[in-house]
Amino acid sequence: MAIMPVTVGALRKLRADKHKAAVNVRVRVALREAVSGMRKKPTEKKISELFSKLDRAVKGKVIHKNKAARIKSQLAKLQTLSKKAK
Repeated sequence: MAIMPVTVGALRKLRADKHKAAVNVRVRVALREAVSGMRKKPTEKKISELFSKLDRAVKGKVIHKNKAARIKSQLAKLQTLSKKAK
């Protein structure tokens, strides 16, 4: 049996938390798809869009800034390697 919130403020916070969790899941899924698309076929346009999405996710506290920096570094390295291969 789940414990229900007692106060009005707690009910409001529960609703807000559910909404924020749903938004965070959408952002994470979009990031995951963008990263996988970038790994398959890296382009300048894709990398700039992905960097923008990562920065917005960090600003919204969906992911940690170091995780975003690590992803950016890995993908920038991947892009330079794909340019050299051509």
